[in-house]
Amino acid sequence: MGHDEFVIVVRVTGALVIGAMIGFERTFHGRPAGFRTHSLVCVASAILMIVTVYQHQWMTLLEHDAIRTDPTRMAQGIMTGIGFLGAGVIFKEGLTVRGLTTAASIWVTAAIGVLVGIGFWFAAVVGALATLIVLAFVQVYRGSVA
Repeated sequence: MGHDEFVIVVRVTGALVIGAMIGFERTFHGRPAGFRTHSLVCVASAILMIVTVYQHQWMTLLEHDAIRTDPTRMAQGIMTGIGFLGAGVIFKEGLTVRGLTTAASIWVTAAIGVLVGIGFWFAAVVGALATLIVLAFVQVYRGSVA
């Protein structure tokens, strides 16, 4: 296994671990999208960004100077697609809307996966810690609707 392959394995594994931690918190609290969903979202986002980071390995038919890909477009596509997935966990029950926090956690998990995929570990870890703190420790008490 070469250096690039090792880096790819570390990034995919890192995305799996971070997504699993966020997903475990969601599963622990009985939310509809949990361990598997968050793990897969983070891994998929990382893999898609790895495709752009290592494009020189799969774009072999053209000269490297002729390739004009933009990794930010991949990130934009990931975040747009994840928005549809997140919308699937939002439900309206009477006057109450449920699932917004889970949808947001799916979205932020995808963003963290993007960071891991490009190798921006510091931002990914800080983002994961902030996400876990908000999900696990910040409780908002709601009053009743009259």
